Amino acid sequence: MITPPGLPPGGPPWFARPDARAWTCAPARTAGVRAFHGGLPGYAPTPLTEVPAIASRLGVGRVFVKDESDRMGLAAFKVLGASWAVHQVLSRRSGSGPVTLVAGTDGNHGRAVAWMARRAGQRARVFVPGGVHPAAVAAIVAEGAQVTEITGTYDDAVGFAVRAASAPDAELVQDAGWPGYEEVPGWIVEGYSTLFAEVDEQLAEAGAPEPALVVIPAGVGSLAQAGVIRYRSRAGATALLTVEPDTAACVLASLVRGELGTSSTGETIMAGLNCGTPSGLAWPYLRDGLDAAVAVADADSATAARDLAGYGIPAGPCGAAALAGARAALTGEGAQERRAALAVGPEATVLLLSTEGSAANPVPAS
Repeated sequence: MITPPGLPPGGPPWFARPDARAWTCAPARTAGVRAFHGGLPGYAPTPLTEVPAIASRLGVGRVFVKDESDRMGLAAFKVLGASWAVHQVLSRRSGSGPVTLVAGTDGNHGRAVAWMARRAGQRARVFVPGGVHPAAVAAIVAEGAQVTEITGTYDDAVGFAVRAASAPDAELVQDAGWPGYEEVPGWIVEGYSTLFAEVDEQLAEAGAPEPALVVIPAGVGSLAQAGVIRYRSRAGATALLTVEPDTAACVLASLVRGELGTSSTGETIMAGLNCGTPSGLAWPYLRDGLDAAVAVADADSATAARDLAGYGIPAGPCGAAALAGARAALTGEGAQERRAALAVGPEATVLLLSTEGSAANPVPAS
């Protein structure tokens, strides 16, 4: 765990950048993305659920939870990015014959790639590291993918995928970027713009203002990159907070160091966030556009998942990390300083991105 100097004793692992809301970037290239998603089987905007009881306990005005537990039947947001990227890859290869789409995954991304491959009449090969729930592995297999479970970490699984994708008629569809591999993960980030477009419409329908705080679970950081692009490319004062497991806080660790790097990982129920290296494509956006990052324990995520279930939101541990992170940032010892860093007052509207459902990654029994 990483606790930067200057935090009150007992505070959560935390990093804050006071000037992030002054940083700006170019808007997302979203032409055709929403229309493409609208043509996919089962597409519909996922629910945005207001939970007054959570708002009261966090000491804010309103809390909304974006519930990704039934995104096109796949129980996670990942299909938004994977589908758009696969569509772009196959459009580029039009007329060149069958292709095998290859990915390394902690679960949801690999299932999304396999889902899209099957619908496009293509093959999928997916590498899965240790620690991924058997139900998540079975879901990838059920989509028709060739699944290889490896001994090692998520980063190791990505390495296997890179090597497999060097075969003839294979294409890597990975949701992390590095020098020389940026186009496909860029398309994945573009695909996530649909989620934020839905949120904009749903908040307007609820008569709610632009959120004062958006809380985003972060694995390699691609969804967080999409969030930074959404809220830093137009006027506003929204604070952005990422949440990670305290055993695999690669974004937080890189922010503390001030440079992109690889961190150790460990066992966590937040399997989809168990990543050792942030996406190199996402890193400049995370470095300059995030207000803060926090790390939470498995027990906190499990508690948050059970609480969300009580409000009718079937969150898995990764999705529930958003609530656990909001609690870590806005309550408890040292909360006054953390709230000030995020500019979150008692009337603030808070958006929690619950990125996966319990069907994707079951919550351990208490």
